[in-house]
Amino acid sequence: MSETQSNENQGRKGIQLPKVSRPWVPAAMGYATALVGLIDIVGAVSPHLKVTRVHELASFLPGVNTIATAASLVVGILLIMLAHALRRRKQRAWKAVVVLLPVGSVLEVLRWHHQGSGIVGITVFVLLLLNRKEFYALSDPRTRWRALWNFIGMSIFSFGLGLIIVSSHARTVGGSPSIHDRFWEVFWGLFGIGGPIAYSSQHVGDLVYYSLAALGLLTAVSTLWLATKPSKPIAELTREEEQQVRGLLDRHGARDSLGYFALRRDKSVIFSPSGKAAIAYRVVSGVMLASGDPIGDVEAWPGAIKRFMEEAHRYAWVPAVMGCSEVGGEVWTREAGLDALEIGDEAIVEVEDFTLEGRAMRNVRQMVKRIERAGYECRVRRVDELTTAERDQIRYAADAWRGTETERGFSMALGRFGDAADEGCVVITAHKLPEGAAPGTSDIRAVLHFVPWGKDGISLELMRRDRDADPGLNELLIVKALEACPSLGVARVSLNFAMFRSALARGERIGAGPVLRAWRGLLVFLSRWFQIESLYKFNAKFRPIWEPRFLVYPTARDLPRIGISALQAEAFIVMELPRSLRRFDRRKNTLKAMEKEATGGASAAPATMAP
Repeated sequence: MSETQSNENQGRKGIQLPKVSRPWVPAAMGYATALVGLIDIVGAVSPHLKVTRVHELASFLPGVNTIATAASLVVGILLIMLAHALRRRKQRAWKAVVVLLPVGSVLEVLRWHHQGSGIVGITVFVLLLLNRKEFYALSDPRTRWRALWNFIGMSIFSFGLGLIIVSSHARTVGGSPSIHDRFWEVFWGLFGIGGPIAYSSQHVGDLVYYSLAALGLLTAVSTLWLATKPSKPIAELTREEEQQVRGLLDRHGARDSLGYFALRRDKSVIFSPSGKAAIAYRVVSGVMLASGDPIGDVEAWPGAIKRFMEEAHRYAWVPAVMGCSEVGGEVWTREAGLDALEIGDEAIVEVEDFTLEGRAMRNVRQMVKRIERAGYECRVRRVDELTTAERDQIRYAADAWRGTETERGFSMALGRFGDAADEGCVVITAHKLPEGAAPGTSDIRAVLHFVPWGKDGISLELMRRDRDADPGLNELLIVKALEACPSLGVARVSLNFAMFRSALARGERIGAGPVLRAWRGLLVFLSRWFQIESLYKFNAKFRPIWEPRFLVYPTARDLPRIGISALQAEAFIVMELPRSLRRFDRRKNTLKAMEKEATGGASAAPATMAP
């Protein structure tokens, strides 16, 4: 038996990862560390806590108390910054906290502001040493954008805390300094330069000076460290990986309608030992989020799942899968020991069975005829049949009609259009010139974009229309796409994913209980923002087959965190750079994509699809 076959067989027996005996320890240590840090900051800032009992030591070393107070402030900030990483079992955070806690306790002895804080710090230090095996996780891979966010956040925090420090010593200030004076006192103090405020006590003046200088130094050093440390993008699909995934899709792509979305270039991919299966994922807020089923041979899925879980364990990420099929859910729960929750249904239309005849399709039939009488023309083509000008025109129109500034999608979106590597995709466009349009105006009024689903299927990736166009245009496009499928060699079409469809369907039936009705009412209310009910009703018009999709997760307590991460991945929750920096970043990506295309790089990201 070969080594790769042996690894796959081991995967089939179930994944055996190191078990954590006390999962509550990292959380408790993280909160305790944050508490110690908060005590240090309050003790350094509050004037009434600065009455020292170490007069003898201060008489021999006059500046020791002032320097110790400023250093304690920095230690407190660092402990709070590291507390979150400590809760996530990060090994580097544990090492840093183990060093900082004794230092903080020594500083407390020098200042002697509060005996209890030093005792708490030593206690947490001892507990961390006793539980060092709980903190095994490697640091998250980061890009250098983290340095910019650190600089912005630390600057705001340091400036705000500096204003508190300056304002808390108002009794020792000569005169009555204005807000303008306090502002410049903090601004220059962060650079280690004296400001316009004069203090009647030299001790207080030195204390403010050292505290502000320490905050500025901490901001500068932490930013410089993040900017110069080796960086590794969290999610990136390399050219070699993309080619390997495309090979798996060519052989096994018919298994899952979401398989082609693994080719998003802002996803990472992890392969089984044999290379016969792969899992595409992205790490979002500490959650290792996969989408759809593993790609490739089902027999090799356990090997890919094993490596996926090992990677999640190494970094202490929460493993989760969004939108896997029933078969995929069974394999994930069996091999990884995870749980599954049905989150909705995928609408699949069998082309052979689709017809506009019959009473059930009367509304769709009437709507399609009305739109056709209004003068709309539809064109169904493969992407490789489009000219460069047509691709640009369609891409521009789709971007212009996007309802949000950010391109949404993760599990059922490709995030690009017209790429040379995606020429098997199908695009359907509706054409009609607006009344009174100027010469040269585009006549494109709506776009549907489908990605391949094996050899005989397509899966909906993009559906957008001009908001000034007539209602019912999307229905016309889908009908025309289904009617053109036989000539394209397509036998099945995957439409939109309907979240919690079964709950909506059961909740509106006669005899539904109060719990189902209440759950349906909540979903209808949330539909104002997330289009839950509208997508379900739209899909139901075409009499599809409903295929359930599942969320796979470790424990129920992880569900809120996974839910927020999924919303971030789908861009419903967006944490963006300022608009000016986004424009700069977009121009930079555009130039990079143009350079790759000029050199023949197949994996160059299309510039015009950037949000």
